[in-house]
Amino acid sequence: MSDTLGRLLHLQPALMVTLTNDALHFVVAALILMVGWWVSNRIGALFSTALAHTHADPTLAPMLASLGAWAIRILAFIAALGEIGVATASVLAVLGAAGLAIGLALQGTLQNIAAGLMLLLLRPFRAGDVIEGSGAAAGIVREVGLFTTHIERSDGNAVFVPNSTIWSNPVINYSSGGAQRVNVEIDLARRGDVETAIGVLKKIVADEPRVLGGNTLAPAVMVDGYPSNGGARLRVDAWMRAADAQLADEALEGRARAALEEAGCAVTEEA
Repeated sequence: MSDTLGRLLHLQPALMVTLTNDALHFVVAALILMVGWWVSNRIGALFSTALAHTHADPTLAPMLASLGAWAIRILAFIAALGEIGVATASVLAVLGAAGLAIGLALQGTLQNIAAGLMLLLLRPFRAGDVIEGSGAAAGIVREVGLFTTHIERSDGNAVFVPNSTIWSNPVINYSSGGAQRVNVEIDLARRGDVETAIGVLKKIVADEPRVLGGNTLAPAVMVDGYPSNGGARLRVDAWMRAADAQLADEALEGRARAALEEAGCAVTEEA
């Protein structure tokens, strides 16, 4: 018993040194991960800020920011594993095998990433363009992300379409043909006139030959808000050719005001 106790007492300093070294390595590895994550976020923010001051398409910023951030995070993860004694060559081999397995399991996700890169490289449309594809891929392009494309529909709702769906199907880019959205806002003095006013405005828009039609370019008449003065604000969104839109918005607003007053709807004066 005394011999065993003596051995433990003899090994205790070496054991403490080993545990201390291991703890330090784990602390350094944790710091590497934390700093790497912070740096990755900074890299993403720098990409977004740098591209915001250039003439590059806004859809490039989120894609490059995501790729840069995840590249830094992967390097930080490998460095942290190396710090705690894991052979990086083995880690890379395991990551390669895991990547192959994950790639086979997530073929659809990888297709979305590849399709997003192709959309950014070939530029069939840009942020702000109005497009029409298959299914829900119809509206104004707001952002091409790493996995999905953010599209604003004509009713104002947002839809996120997988990049592979857009890339693998025909897409009509109305903006390349010169389509431009015209917005007309009209304030009513009485909220009770809203239903009548919406009907009048829909007829005005339907009778306007310069307004484009179709599912994607269909004009919309909606309530945009209720001011505190007891009235209501209506908004008309209509698509026209760029050449027509330059002057048609004022003409459309004038016709709308005249028709509303003729229908008995009190319209407030422009500010």
